[in-house]
Amino acid sequence: MKSEETEPEKQHQQDEVLKTEQNSQEQIVEDGQSNTSSDSSQLSVHIDYEEILRQQQLVPIRPLGHGAFGIVYLVYDRKYGIVANKIILKKKYDKKEWEAAVNIHEKIQQCPFIMNHIHQQDADMCSILVTEYSNMKTLEIIAKQPPISLPSCILRTLMNQILEGMRVFHEAGFVHRDIKCDNILLHCPPGSQIIHAKISDFGFAKQEDLIHEQTYFAGTLPYMGPELFRLPLFVTQKVDIYALGITFYKLITHKYPVNEGNIKEQQKKMAQMKCIDRPSEIQDYILWDLLSKMLEFDPIKRITAAQALQHQYFTSSEAENDISKEQQQLADQEQDSEDSNYSIYQRTLKYDSIPSFIFPESEIQKFIPKNISNKLDIRISL
Repeated sequence: MKSEETEPEKQHQQDEVLKTEQNSQEQIVEDGQSNTSSDSSQLSVHIDYEEILRQQQLVPIRPLGHGAFGIVYLVYDRKYGIVANKIILKKKYDKKEWEAAVNIHEKIQQCPFIMNHIHQQDADMCSILVTEYSNMKTLEIIAKQPPISLPSCILRTLMNQILEGMRVFHEAGFVHRDIKCDNILLHCPPGSQIIHAKISDFGFAKQEDLIHEQTYFAGTLPYMGPELFRLPLFVTQKVDIYALGITFYKLITHKYPVNEGNIKEQQKKMAQMKCIDRPSEIQDYILWDLLSKMLEFDPIKRITAAQALQHQYFTSSEAENDISKEQQQLADQEQDSEDSNYSIYQRTLKYDSIPSFIFPESEIQKFIPKNISNKLDIRISL
């Protein structure tokens, strides 16, 4: 099995690796310590990840992203088709990530807003996690572009999808612990014209009843709730709700309410605050009422995902009427196509026929530079 590559394509892949190595400016915290990606950056220079994939009878297409724990490649798999492969050095691999993914998959099989992990396999030096491929980048593509704002109906839909994914995730008994824009992927099922936001990356995910009391914290600093900076450390699903509140805050304002750059300074700043103040960018009182309840400093008073979905921001007559013509058309189209070939996406039908859950592909295209194509140009010989 070979992948036919020209020299320009190889250069493009190398450029992609370099770009992804430079992208992350948020501090990831694991075991109470700051974690930078410098080790991984060096490893990516010395390890031929594509050769590792070829040895597993896989066809590497291009790198998708780079993090503190490994690199993610777009891959052609003869059994599963186009998938994403997360390659992790065995010395950095935590088998709990795969165990969490398996447990999550066993309990959650009917929600299109949670990433599906397909299987795990071992290579000589690495472990490879195989997941479904999301073809429209992450929420960062929206959060990092201040000149472009989402229409109110699309922002509401996006929040609706993500909170529904979080509700299902929490009802299965899990805590994610690293919710952030980069860990919510966007995917457009071929032929659907509809975007699904997918909660991904279960490296820190745990059963809630196993982690109430901890001696360390994990996550990404700007998204970490105030309770994570206090002792004794008591972690519940409410840490995910706070992180989602920060995620939505950043989608709207394109900035963090608090981002001090290191654990000590972040802890000091959070200790001085009683709440997150309303930013000038958020004019909608009802929207801010929801966000303030998600960003409540007292985790006991902080609302749940299920309660958030019942907030008037989603249930009021104004919300019910805030539907675009395209959302309604796509919902009607989905309803009419239940018996057609598109029924292969049957697990999403209960959502894709509801206008308030429909995020039209045309809206995300506004955030994608015109010189970048999301369509796969793949040349494969088997």
